[in-house]
Amino acid sequence: MSSDTIFALSSGAPPAGIAVIRVSGPGAGATLRALAGKLPEPRRATFAHLVDPHNGEALDQTLVLWLPGPNTATGEDSCEFHLHGGRAVVAAVETALACLPGLRRAEPGEFTRRAFANGRIDLAEAEGLGDLLMAETELQRRAALAMAGGALSRQVDLWRARVLSLSAALEAALDFSEDDDVGEGMPEGFASDCIALADDLSQWLARPRAEPLRDGFRVVLAGPPNAGKSTLFNALVDDEAAITAAEPGTTRDVLTRSVALDGVPFTFVDTAGLRDEGAGEIEQIGIVRARAEATRADLVLWLGPEGEGPRDAPLWEIAAQIDRAIRIAKANARHSVSALTGKGVAELRAALIAHARTALPAPGEAALNARQHGLLSEVRNPLAAAAAHHDPLLAAENLRLARLALDRLTGRAGTEDMLDTLFGRFCIGK
Repeated sequence: MSSDTIFALSSGAPPAGIAVIRVSGPGAGATLRALAGKLPEPRRATFAHLVDPHNGEALDQTLVLWLPGPNTATGEDSCEFHLHGGRAVVAAVETALACLPGLRRAEPGEFTRRAFANGRIDLAEAEGLGDLLMAETELQRRAALAMAGGALSRQVDLWRARVLSLSAALEAALDFSEDDDVGEGMPEGFASDCIALADDLSQWLARPRAEPLRDGFRVVLAGPPNAGKSTLFNALVDDEAAITAAEPGTTRDVLTRSVALDGVPFTFVDTAGLRDEGAGEIEQIGIVRARAEATRADLVLWLGPEGEGPRDAPLWEIAAQIDRAIRIAKANARHSVSALTGKGVAELRAALIAHARTALPAPGEAALNARQHGLLSEVRNPLAAAAAHHDPLLAAENLRLARLALDRLTGRAGTEDMLDTLFGRFCIGK
């Protein structure tokens, strides 16, 4: 971790009512003295006249905060300038700061990375904070807030304590066993305790994942040409996003639109009409992409002949274009709609919202992302293996592997490449 002192605008882009510039690092106090002429009482907003230390020109009349470490967001000495939020004011103060020796502009996510490096937050909390910055719906906000607030981290600490307790029991069994009886003395209840912990982990692994919540519940509209996919797509997203026409093959590529319906994030996908004959070269590419999209879907709305839809994704049979005399008839359609007249669309939309809610994390529930899910599997599997062993040495090795995976969950052990990727998602001021 660099010992540089960094600064960045941490509030929204100007113009705004107030613009907050954060400074963190060993030179934060000297920076505040240089512009405000004093070091105010810690953690108390203080009025100050800011002056450019290079030419003596006035910069702003504002509030400043002095936040000595280690009890700060980054764990370092920090200060804040709460400026008037005009572009010229912000630019002038940033220019003055950039000219101070030992001070530089922060890189994306650098404030949060310093907080992680200094033990103010762990990796799971940092991932939650990243999701919170990207949240666009209430469900996303509440799930991200749970993670950023340490919901998973606290649970990991409890799991780790149980694994350590199991390891201690094994060590005691090894210490008190005879040299020639190492494989004979498993602690009483060891296997059942391992299985109970593995079952707890399995319950977390069975929870809805974070990706559909973050990216939106993915609904793909599929069917043959002229089945009404694009018209229904427009009705569901409440926008004329897709071109509709009677000519077959109008939709030649994948069209996506992310929307929130009743606070639930969705990604709707319109696809090219599926047909085996009559498609040109470009349309054929669109058909290949349409089939690929169906495999990625959380749900396919199939507007084609009944029973002929994709079989590698959850599917609802939709009877579309019910306002037409000539249409694809279905005996067991999940919903019957006319996107042109609006009949049945509200009911379909309500059903999609209810279905997505069951597939997404409950409001305020911490949800595992792909990295966390994989690591939690790496904890559960050695626990199950340890329960099956009758040799304390082999069981102890499995518990060691479980502890390592738990440590990687919260960042007690990790790689620089993974950290670079995570903190690179953050904005400059975080």
